[in-house]
Amino acid sequence: MSCRLCLCVTSSWLHLQITAVWTQVAMVSRQPLLCSWTPHCLWLLGVILLMDASARPANHSSVRERMGTREENEILPPDHLNGVKLEMDGHLNKDFHQEVFLGKDTDGFEEDAEPRRSRRKLMVIFSKVDVNTDRRISAKEMQHWIMEKTAEHFQEAIAESKVHFQAVDPDGDGHVSWDEYKVKFLASKGHNEREVAEKIKNNEELKIDEETQEVLENLKDRWYQADKPPSDLLLTEEEFLSFLHPEHSRGMLQFMVREIVRDLDQDGDKQLSLPEFISLPVGTVENQQGQDMDDSWVRDRKKEFEELIDADHNGIVTMAELEDYMDPMNEYNALNEAKQMIAIADENQNHHLEPEEVLKYSEFFTGSKLMDYARNVHEEF
Repeated sequence: MSCRLCLCVTSSWLHLQITAVWTQVAMVSRQPLLCSWTPHCLWLLGVILLMDASARPANHSSVRERMGTREENEILPPDHLNGVKLEMDGHLNKDFHQEVFLGKDTDGFEEDAEPRRSRRKLMVIFSKVDVNTDRRISAKEMQHWIMEKTAEHFQEAIAESKVHFQAVDPDGDGHVSWDEYKVKFLASKGHNEREVAEKIKNNEELKIDEETQEVLENLKDRWYQADKPPSDLLLTEEEFLSFLHPEHSRGMLQFMVREIVRDLDQDGDKQLSLPEFISLPVGTVENQQGQDMDDSWVRDRKKEFEELIDADHNGIVTMAELEDYMDPMNEYNALNEAKQMIAIADENQNHHLEPEEVLKYSEFFTGSKLMDYARNVHEEF
């Protein structure tokens, strides 16, 4: 019998036992003379519940494990930056259009959300974007909306960074040293915080695995970049924000661009050609599913390179072009994005978005596919 089947059988038996015990407790509670049995029944129920918990699949993480993960995520700069076109590793941000269309207001568009409620909410957003209330969204209106939603992500990042800064600034002096951060980072990796702090203080060697050491070296490079001149390896709250979120600082955005170009540049000329930008990632899957993924990777990156990143259309992307492309507060890029988003759903080719088109292409704008768009558009609007 497989482990999964064993778990299913065990779980079913346990639930039957729990039901039986609760029935017995209810019957006993109605009989005053037998109330002394109630504690025994409750004890048996407790044992069964503990057995049930131990029989659960291992992929259900505990609260402590989830808390540990959250703490480490707070210490490390995020790989994903909301409202930024590229990930830290140079991959396209697949959720970008939803992030700049919905902002933080993503509730109601989950896969299991009630369709009618989602349609109504989408039309409420449409009304907000449609500033002149002509029931059409122009490129200018979409541009202003994108900038507004991006600003929301900025404010959210500032608020989160403030909390994280306080967590790594134990003495509350408004500055975080590299050693303070290093102690907190290693503690999040399972090291004893007091022992690490003591060894760093005494310049003693730390026993760190090779992978963690490599991460630390990369983080230290990033720390140096976030530390504005004169360099003292002490980060203020503002500098710590740019350490976590490079999109908040021109200097850190340039550092992020250099890192991406370094990883993708194959001929060492510090700029990117189309073949370099669309090169497939290492570890391509050798089957039809993998081939489909590869085709999608190439198609999406080629379109992005030619239509948005390569501003002068000469087939080469410079660091300056990539920086402009990745700058989330670049109004010119926001206008280009607005035009591209409209073009995706503009079925009648009038260079505007109408309610029917937004509902029909809801998966592009919200990540959720809402059915019966034509029949419901007037009702929901």
